[in-house]
Amino acid sequence: MIKAKRLAIDEEGSVLVWTGDAQEVTAPSAQTTLQPVAQGQPAPQVEPFSPAPSPDAERRQLTLMFCDLVDSTKLSSQLDPEDYREVIRAYQSACTEVIQRYDGHIAQLLGDGLLVYFGYPQAHEDDAHRAVRTGLGILAAMGDLNTRLKQEKGLQLGVHIGIHTGLVVIGEMGGAGRQEQLALGEVPNIAARIEHWLSPIRLP
Repeated sequence: MIKAKRLAIDEEGSVLVWTGDAQEVTAPSAQTTLQPVAQGQPAPQVEPFSPAPSPDAERRQLTLMFCDLVDSTKLSSQLDPEDYREVIRAYQSACTEVIQRYDGHIAQLLGDGLLVYFGYPQAHEDDAHRAVRTGLGILAAMGDLNTRLKQEKGLQLGVHIGIHTGLVVIGEMGGAGRQEQLALGEVPNIAARIEHWLSPIRLP
C-alpha cells in the first residue's frame, strides 16, 4: 500500500498516515438478502371468512294426517261446477273447524285433500292422540254434513283418513314466490298409504 499505491506514508516508523482521496474508499452497500422459500412448502393461503348458513329445516317428531273425499272425481262429473264448489267448501269448513279445535296445522288444502300436521309449529305431548281425536271428530262432522246434503242435494259423502307418527325433516320448500312448510321422510308416505289402503268410510 505504501510503495505500490502510495496511499499511505510511514511516519517515524510507528504509524501509517492515509494520503489518498477519501472518496476512493466506500463502505460496502447494504443489500437486502431474500431468503428462498423452502421447497415443498406451499405459500400460505388466506381463506375468506364466510358465516355458517342458517338452517332452513329441522328434524322433529310429527304426526301427519291425510284426509280426502271418496270418489271426488265422480262427484265432480255429476254436479254443476258451482254446486260442486259449494259441496267442497262445506266439507273443508267442517274439517277445518275440527282440526283447529285440536290445534292441528293445515299444511295443504287442495280441493278435496287435506294434509294436517300435529306437533308443528307448536308441539304437544299428546299430538298423536290429538290427531286420532281429530279424525273421529271429522267423521262426526261429516255425519252432520251428510244429513244436510242428503236433504238439499241427495248426496252422501265418504272420506279416507290416514294417520302416522314419526321423525321427519320439515322446512320451507318451493320457489318463484310460493313457499310452504313441508315435512319430508317416511312418515308422510306411510300416512298416505294408510289413507289409500283403508276402505272408504261412509256415514249415514
